[in-house]
Parts: sequence; C-alpha cells; structure tokens
Amino acid sequence: MNPTEIRALIDQYINAYNGKDVAAMLLTVHPEVAFKNIAGGVVNTSTTGREALKVLAEQSVAIFSERHQEITRFECTDNQASVSITFRAVVADHLPNGLKKGQTIELSGRSEFEFKDGLIFRITDLS
Repeated sequence: MNPTEIRALIDQYINAYNGKDVAAMLLTVHPEVAFKNIAGGVVNTSTTGREALKVLAEQSVAIFSERHQEITRFECTDNQASVSITFRAVVADHLPNGLKKGQTIELSGRSEFEFKDGLIFRITDLS
C-alpha cells in the first residue's frame, strides 16, 4: 500500500469511529486484526480478531454520548503508519472508574497501524 492509500484507510476507520459506525469500522480491518490500548505504559485492553474488536467497539459506543478523534500528525513508512491524535468525548453515564455522566474527557495520544492484504492488521493506541 502506498502512503495515500494508507492515509485514506486510516481516515475511513477514524471517520467510522467518530460516527459510532462499528460495521464501517470493521470493513477497514483484517479478519485477524490485533488491537491494543496502552495508557500510562500499561496495556489495559487487547483483542485479536475482527469479532473480538467488534465486541469491544460496541461496548465503547455505549460509554460516550459524543466522541471525536482528530489526526494532528501523520507519518508513514513501508507498511506502517503512526498518527498523533486528539480525543474528546462526553461520558454517557456514571462509570465504575469515577467518571460522571456528562463529564468531558480530552486527551492526546498516538495510534500506530500496520497493514496486511490492503486492510488494517494491527492497531496500537497509546496515551
């Protein structure tokens, strides 16, 4: 894949994420996709396979009444890409971790992508 194709696929994935369109998100990922979220150096979520990512994505949709990721920087080498992301979300309901309904979360981080067969094969979110 060339950098233009990679950027278009990442944009498609993030636009679907922002639109809470899990089906559209899944169209961009490989059947054996690996997803990992690392916060503060600790892996707090990981999945393998499209179906496992679907379950996680559907759970995530319910957590926020609004959410938006925006790419602020894009770098691409070979079959990998790294994007800097700003994230803003509004909590939909009180959560066990202490977040309250209506609370706004804003953070920045980085997402790393690898590709296989023209699809996203690995996603690592770091914040």
